[in-house]
Amino acid sequence: MRDWQGKRYWLVGASEGLGKALALKLNRAGVEVILSARSEDTLQQAVAEMPGKASYQVVDTSDDDSVKAAARAVGRIDGVVLLAGVYWPFGAQEWDADQAVAMADINFTGFMRVLGQVVPDMVARDNGHIVITSSLTAFRGLPRSIGYTASKAATLSLAESMHADLRKTGVEVQVALPGFIKTQLTDKNDFKMPFLMQPDEAAQHMFEHMGSERFKSAFPTLFSWVFRLSQFLPDWAYYRIFGK
Repeated sequence: MRDWQGKRYWLVGASEGLGKALALKLNRAGVEVILSARSEDTLQQAVAEMPGKASYQVVDTSDDDSVKAAARAVGRIDGVVLLAGVYWPFGAQEWDADQAVAMADINFTGFMRVLGQVVPDMVARDNGHIVITSSLTAFRGLPRSIGYTASKAATLSLAESMHADLRKTGVEVQVALPGFIKTQLTDKNDFKMPFLMQPDEAAQHMFEHMGSERFKSAFPTLFSWVFRLSQFLPDWAYYRIFGK
């Protein structure tokens, strides 16, 4: 088990939902948490609910200057958890250019911006913990998920590449791939979501994963196997089942 006492973790995308629930669990375990998101009001409320040492730093992960300023303000950290994300469901036939770019820029490129500010220091110290939030959708392309699925596949590939580089160093990389979580994002879906988790349930999965030595965790387990096994289907069979 990981020793959480006295550690400093920066959670990016943690003013509500999964990020806020995970921050609570880390804070109760003795971690000093720094919460970041774009809305100062929701960040203030989230920090007020933390039982231990906690603060916030407003950041817009789609803006280079905002990320750099936030990283300077946060200072040296033991770990960073990347949770920020936006989502609009649409397919190629209803392409929305602004929304598609926003999903790519926040869900993936925003992670790259943050990592660019924290990874060099961790590598220099040979110590650090990086947790990247992807999604079960990362395993294979899905209909009506142009921007979201592509961005989550990118975050999974990012985590795998970083793990390959850093796995024999003091900088640990982990990735979490949750399924559907009850949030403002999934409220946009107009279909039944199997195995829908509450934020606290998903946060418990992530907290346990972060305390383990495993690189990758996909959950809920039963639902994750649908996506994992789909990788082994030939294209003609996969798109007959999952395509429109």
